[in-house]
Amino acid sequence: MTFPFVVSVHDVAAATAEPTADWLADLGDRGVPATLLAIPGPYGGGPGLSGAPDLVDFLRAAANHGHELAMHGLGHEGMPGGTAWRRAVNQVLARGAAEFCSLPRGRARELLREGLDLLADVDIGVCGFTPPGWLASPGTRLALADLGFRYWTSHLAVHDLTGGTVRRMPALSHRPGGSGERTGARLMTAAARTLAHARVPFRIALHPADLTRPGLREATHAAIDIALAAGGRPVTYETLVAT
Repeated sequence: MTFPFVVSVHDVAAATAEPTADWLADLGDRGVPATLLAIPGPYGGGPGLSGAPDLVDFLRAAANHGHELAMHGLGHEGMPGGTAWRRAVNQVLARGAAEFCSLPRGRARELLREGLDLLADVDIGVCGFTPPGWLASPGTRLALADLGFRYWTSHLAVHDLTGGTVRRMPALSHRPGGSGERTGARLMTAAARTLAHARVPFRIALHPADLTRPGLREATHAAIDIALAAGGRPVTYETLVAT
């Protein structure tokens, strides 16, 4: 009995082009397609996609080889406002960069539209959205539907905006640089083993900073290999919501 699992590469931008390529090479060695979460605007001191033609060519080639391109915020930066509890969650889960966690519908629609236009300028189309930190305000969810997105993802689920289906799929990821980094790496592998053996669909989220810390790459490889060995069927988000 097989089960689906999704691997996503976060924070894809000019400033992270090298680690993005490294992760994609690792996944290619295992025959695993990825959903590449692209940041359309400037990020990490680098230009937006319109100023990074080499990265754009790389992303188009990746899409032609079975990977999916999706949108990951506009600039992956913090926004002022929101309730106290939303600001607190933003700090804990996204280190203050949860761009869409508290936006009203109109403002979210403006930023999403800007991101789509920037992607269109480099001839990249997307159907999915993963908000930074997996945090999307109610207004953002409405704006995503307004603009015709097919799905969005939260930390615990994949949300189909066309049919209303919510697929419960926890996302496993590292938190590099924190005091619990090594414990978290062991937990990722253990959680992958538990979920895979129970045939429970899950996701593995990769970040550029993971590659800067010893052991996190190996823990990620182990989690993916566990899923494959247990009969996991690696799919992109787009493929998942289409089934």
